[in-house]
Amino acid sequence: MVAPSQEVSSYCAEILASPELAREKDAIQHGTTSVYEHSVAVANACASLACALPFRISMRTLVRAALLHDYFLYDWHDRATSRPHHATRHGSYARKNAERDFAISIHEGAIIESHMFPLAQMPRSREAWLLCFVDKGISLKETAAGLWDRLRRIHG
Repeated sequence: MVAPSQEVSSYCAEILASPELAREKDAIQHGTTSVYEHSVAVANACASLACALPFRISMRTLVRAALLHDYFLYDWHDRATSRPHHATRHGSYARKNAERDFAISIHEGAIIESHMFPLAQMPRSREAWLLCFVDKGISLKETAAGLWDRLRRIHG
């Protein structure tokens, strides 16, 4: 399991310690990656990339939004219980849940809600664009790894 980076740990200690976020460890996001592992990986990558960029980024805002960007709290693979239109609406569900369970800022909420651009609203800050791009890259990597694992099991 991927461990939170120093930036993620320092800005998100109360979120990481919450039983609500721990629920994500039991839900699969992409391939064989849990929602929790995915969220931590995205937050870590956002923090690393933000440190390398030549312009100002609010690290606290970025890593908190990144950690909570998929805080939708349902199994989107289960057709019986999944919400319709998951791809276009889970950012809104994640924002509402994060606002309910954690003291997030308006900016953090907007970043969470826009992370699925172009299927959702357009990002309006550097932090939001960064999360959008990092999430897509890591999602692709996790999905490809899951497909590769499945092919190896099928074809021995």
